[in-house]
Amino acid sequence: MLRAMSSPWTAIDPLGEALYILRMSGSFYSLCEFTAPWGLVLPPMRDVLMFHVVTDGRCWLEVDGMEPRPLQPGDLALVPRGEGHRLASEPGVPGPGLFNLPREAISERYEILRQGGGGVAARLVCGVVRFDHPAAHHLVSVLPRMIIVAAASSPHLDWQQSTLRLMADEARALRPGGETVITRLADILVIQAIRSWIAEDPAAQTGWLGALRDPRIGQAITLIHREPARAWSVANLAHEVAMSRSAFAARFVELVGEPPMHYVARWRMHVARTWLKEEGATLGELAHRLGYQSEAAFSRAFKRFTGVSPGAIRRPPETTYDRRLAAAGC
Repeated sequence: MLRAMSSPWTAIDPLGEALYILRMSGSFYSLCEFTAPWGLVLPPMRDVLMFHVVTDGRCWLEVDGMEPRPLQPGDLALVPRGEGHRLASEPGVPGPGLFNLPREAISERYEILRQGGGGVAARLVCGVVRFDHPAAHHLVSVLPRMIIVAAASSPHLDWQQSTLRLMADEARALRPGGETVITRLADILVIQAIRSWIAEDPAAQTGWLGALRDPRIGQAITLIHREPARAWSVANLAHEVAMSRSAFAARFVELVGEPPMHYVARWRMHVARTWLKEEGATLGELAHRLGYQSEAAFSRAFKRFTGVSPGAIRRPPETTYDRRLAAAGC
């Protein structure tokens, strides 16, 4: 049975639990030391979040279909859904693909990239991370295509500036163990950036994130996430959160946008996808762990909700990125 790790406050804070389970894995980090003119093309990467921290100099971030965004020292940019994008000294400057650029390996998960024409210097810390828990995948899926936490517009974010200063110092000095410090700080920055967006962006007040803020519906969602194999019904979910059956069902649909039992079934399939891809679980194991009477019943439910059979979700052929993460022990 899948149970989320919880901190002392998550029992009364479903949104806090959703953030708490943003445990990162498959992380890989690069220190980029570039001189103008320069450009870098980052390919799409499946099921990951990419981020960039500008520690010195300036650059531009370009995501297809969106206006190029300037990044200044102290800015933090997230591309939550692993979309392909570009970094450059100026908009439109061409550059090599990420995997075609010479690199200096510092450790299994940390490297230095250098390129450019000898002009104005820029230094960035860039990273690629995956998340372990299915709820974390769900949270990331509802984030916008790009999140930028700008230092100039957020002077009250003292945590960000102090963390960035320490990261910049480590990036410049490259002292023994510096890559460990940088990767830990980067993890903190990513989670804090998501927290800041949730707190400040009106889009985070609606839909699934908004439902997590509701004292009773948020509690129900947390229970579903923690115990996907439990024999849930509208009646027992309503009982758990001290609501009448009809009032609970109506409120759930209003906030989440679908009936409670549809959400339960879809969540089970979301968990199943994760176990299929990450653990290579068998159909029998999945049926048992998710409360289905037989493999056939599980397979029918899986295909109904995902449109494909469980066998089609097994680990796909490795990409260049996957091979590099595998080589790094991820």
